[in-house]
Order: sequence, then C-alpha cells, then structure tokens
Amino acid sequence: MPKGLNNWSYRQVVTFLKTFHFQEIHSRGDHFYFCGVYNGTPRMVTVPKKKIIKTGTMKGIVAQSGIPESIWRKQK
Repeated sequence: MPKGLNNWSYRQVVTFLKTFHFQEIHSRGDHFYFCGVYNGTPRMVTVPKKKIIKTGTMKGIVAQSGIPESIWRKQK
C-alpha cells in the first residue's frame, strides 16, 4: 500500500492516473506513456512497469502529471 510517495506499484499509479482521465497512448520496453489534461493543461506521463517505483521516480511522475503532490499523498 502506498505511503506518501513510497511503495507505489505500476498498477497503483495507472489506477490513480485513470481516475483523472489519463489514457495510455503507447509503450516502449517497460515504460508506458499516458496522456491527459489536468487544470486545462495537456500532460504526458511516463510510468515504468515496476513492482515498486522508487521515490525519486514517483516525484518525476507527480511533476509530469501536474496533479498536486498533496493529492497523491492522500491516495490509499
């Protein structure tokens, strides 16, 4: 279970992004690319398909998505 930005899996990230209407547009190797709009701004998010995504990588995903970190941290 995610705690803050720790212990997120690929599936958890994808489920979270889909709640904000992001859609997978393509993949390359073990990286999947999602496109969506947040606050009127188009966003592209790269998500590695890993069992556990490292905290630094999660910070990059958060920044790419444009969704505030506080919302990501509330996810359970």
